[in-house]
Amino acid sequence: MDYQALLTRWLERAADDPDLTAELNEVKDNPEAVSDRFYRDLAFGTGGLRGVIGAGTNRMNIYTVRRATQGLADYLNASGLPKSTAIAYDSRIKGELFARETARVLAANGITAYLYPRLEPTPALSWAVHYHGCGAGVCVTASHNPAKYNGYKVYGADGCQITPEAADKVLAAIEKTDCFDGVKLIDFNAALASGMIRRIEDKCLDDFVGEVLALRPGNDVSKLKLVYTPLNGSGLECVKKLLTKMGVTELTVVPSQEKPDGHFPTCPYPNPEIREAMEEGLRLCGEVHPDLLLGTDPDCDRMGAAVPDGKGGYRLITGNEMGILLLDYLCRTRIARGTMPENPVAVTTIVSTDMAAPVAAAYGVELRRTLTGFKYIGEQIGLLEAEGHKERYIFGFEESYGYLSGAHVRDKDAVNAVMLACECAAWYAGQGMTLLDAMNALYEKFGFYRNGLISIAFEGQNGMKAMEELMASLRADSPTAVAGLAVTGRTDYLCGDTGLIPSDVLELRLAGGAKLIVRPSGTEPKLKLYLSVRGGSEEEAVRILGALTAGANALVNERSGN
Repeated sequence: MDYQALLTRWLERAADDPDLTAELNEVKDNPEAVSDRFYRDLAFGTGGLRGVIGAGTNRMNIYTVRRATQGLADYLNASGLPKSTAIAYDSRIKGELFARETARVLAANGITAYLYPRLEPTPALSWAVHYHGCGAGVCVTASHNPAKYNGYKVYGADGCQITPEAADKVLAAIEKTDCFDGVKLIDFNAALASGMIRRIEDKCLDDFVGEVLALRPGNDVSKLKLVYTPLNGSGLECVKKLLTKMGVTELTVVPSQEKPDGHFPTCPYPNPEIREAMEEGLRLCGEVHPDLLLGTDPDCDRMGAAVPDGKGGYRLITGNEMGILLLDYLCRTRIARGTMPENPVAVTTIVSTDMAAPVAAAYGVELRRTLTGFKYIGEQIGLLEAEGHKERYIFGFEESYGYLSGAHVRDKDAVNAVMLACECAAWYAGQGMTLLDAMNALYEKFGFYRNGLISIAFEGQNGMKAMEELMASLRADSPTAVAGLAVTGRTDYLCGDTGLIPSDVLELRLAGGAKLIVRPSGTEPKLKLYLSVRGGSEEEAVRILGALTAGANALVNERSGN
């Protein structure tokens, strides 16, 4: 590929954003920097687009966003779907700009664009798709990635992220589109005046919060003391509305992370899964001494939490632990109140804790497992709805801090998760227990499960190829043991008879009930290794997990030549 020719064309044509031409002029004499920006088109899939903000075909900018939107518009106009789309954005750099450009392209193609007037959570976008009867939705967000990233999630008419089949059709339309000459545009203000672009009204957002509130089991939370951080993202408005309506009066918001800021100055990686992102909140807990610390990621679809550890400090609750706590709480509460449906269903993913199975079984709940990605949990809700029994769905969760207890949206919802965590904490407080006490009691009852995650970055032009070669090696020559634990079974989700759509995931079952799952991330240039163990005690589980972590790292290093 002639990267210099692409560079020259972009320098000539990318005049709508001076930041891009300035960047290209800065790197034009650096062949490696030029090739990194142009060696491929930014990948589009079921997660939409996600990449570093900047100039070139392999970056997030107004031209790659416009091109993707033209592809989406062509797909919608060729379908029988409603010719309207809802649009939201979070605090990411250039988020509002990309959202407005999305609206301009859609409107120019005869598709009504419903645009939130300010940043709002991803689940509020899923809600707006249903609320306005749209054929699609777009949320401009890079979720929990570092500040240099932005992204473009596409949703179907059901409020779920688009299916692989729909993504393939949108991608085919994108590939036919030239980012400069193939995109239709209309003036933003002219489209607003004509009604082709419409501001989403506040009632839509208020009704979203109201729908979350309607899912309350109903425990009194008025005595709960909270610290909350939106991590400089989009969660503040909805979460504060929710907590006020729930009756929470003692709320302290982390000052340094309260206002939207796409540079994320206090947490370079704004992910509540990572302790660094929660440190500001943990420090404040030392002053305020709350019952619960809650944090939502920039697009407010993931929630992290910390609780008193009984030693004067606070202990972070993992995504798997919160999933188990909420599943158990919802089941016991709904049974006690007579609101458990017949044949209830809970849904989680293949990489989430195995502890979900005995907990669900204890309450007579059917547990379904899906591929990684909340869209597959949303798909299960849709299947139940198609059967006329969406009430059977009671809860879904994934280990990466995503939770949902209702069918009001079809994506993980941190607003919903905040409500559940508060109710759960308040209920246990009434029993004289913290959430940590509750989790320890569940471990004593169901077994000491521990999970780990190893993320290995494969950056740059050769990163994807290196990941592909490593996965091919593991498939062609699977290990017979990992960390001294014999491999007792193997499932290849790419070609195995799993009942799920083919996916680039390899699962190794190990002696003693341990498990190792390997998969390339669908949204980041990373290989993810999910570790699962079960011990007779906490100490035993921690020891086995430590050995398996070392063994998994050694396996990857050996196969990748490190």
